[in-house]
Amino acid sequence: MFGLSKVQGSPRIYSKPSVSTGSSGLRHLSRTGAPSSDGSNASSRLYVAFIILLLILTPRVDSSWWYIGALGARVICDNIPGLVNKQRQLCQKHPDIMQSIGEGAKEWIRECQHQFRHHRWNCSTLDRDHTVFGRVMLRSSREAAFVYAISSAGVVYAITRACSQGELKTCNCDPHKWGRTSDDRGDFDWGGCSDNINYGIKFAKAFVDAKERTVKDARALMNLHNNRCGRTAVKRFMKLECKCHGVSGSCTLRTCWLAMSDFRKTGDFLRKKYNGAIEVTMNQDGTGFAVANKEFRQATKNDLVYFENSPDYCLMDKAAGSLGTAGRVCNKSSRGTDGCEVMCCGRGYDTTRVKRITKCECKFKWCCAVECKDCEESVDVHTCKAPKRAEWIDQT
Repeated sequence: MFGLSKVQGSPRIYSKPSVSTGSSGLRHLSRTGAPSSDGSNASSRLYVAFIILLLILTPRVDSSWWYIGALGARVICDNIPGLVNKQRQLCQKHPDIMQSIGEGAKEWIRECQHQFRHHRWNCSTLDRDHTVFGRVMLRSSREAAFVYAISSAGVVYAITRACSQGELKTCNCDPHKWGRTSDDRGDFDWGGCSDNINYGIKFAKAFVDAKERTVKDARALMNLHNNRCGRTAVKRFMKLECKCHGVSGSCTLRTCWLAMSDFRKTGDFLRKKYNGAIEVTMNQDGTGFAVANKEFRQATKNDLVYFENSPDYCLMDKAAGSLGTAGRVCNKSSRGTDGCEVMCCGRGYDTTRVKRITKCECKFKWCCAVECKDCEESVDVHTCKAPKRAEWIDQT
């Protein structure tokens, strides 16, 4: 799915399980599909029929716009359950933006997998599952908080970038960045193409938040809060880039523009917010949050919030959406979360000696290339042992 490996950065020997349809006692919204395609040609009808069959056979959890990254915009707008009316209308009205959101989905999922590559839960996606992450998102946990934040940020980033690249009909560069202004280095002229971050945030808010605004419950409020945290994180890392004009680049005159930073900065920021996420409960009037532990500070608009503790993700647990860590690669010498003791949950690990080809004895050759030899080396790869059968049965 999305052109990504199921478990990126940490191979797994065992195949992924199907996700159970049993209730977890949490918010579980069933959606029904819209009518199939208008059948303009035979191949289109066959493709739509295949998609509908896939949705029927796929375990149902709660469909999401995240699936846009796996299918074409037209099919999504017409057939994928999970889009509320406003999202479907925006999808049909702005197919070019949906294409950008689809491409952006691959990027934020890749970033999520990078941030959690050394953790038991590593942002794994499920093939042929229109919920993308499976039942793990049903729990109002830190992981759900992070995914909602990073996905919202990814939409902002993708739309804003597409605007600046001239790929969208409804926006382009920021029209408000013109004329002359100043910063701590002196005066400068706005020029170039400033990223239209405000348009990206506005559309992302309208599209992503639409589903949460159709219901009024604690989980919807949590999702809206974390969505906002993700959107503002992108804007936090806007940077001023300038080009100097003058004799020998003296910078007597400057032309500047605002540009987004690499998405990795947003990912790093939200990963820190995940570490410091605050457990909350609903306040008495149901309009906001109260901190669950009175000894901790109140959550701000920039904090990720969650309601439920996470499972330990040690064992495969269909009800919780946990894939377990059996077969995951671990670092024997590390004491961190990627270490074999932590990653394997005390079950131990297997060691396999494998041969790897690496570049070595590199030399610079005039002009202008670097030539290297291929060297073979043997390395030990450590993978977590599978749990004993009795332990596995207890969780399934």
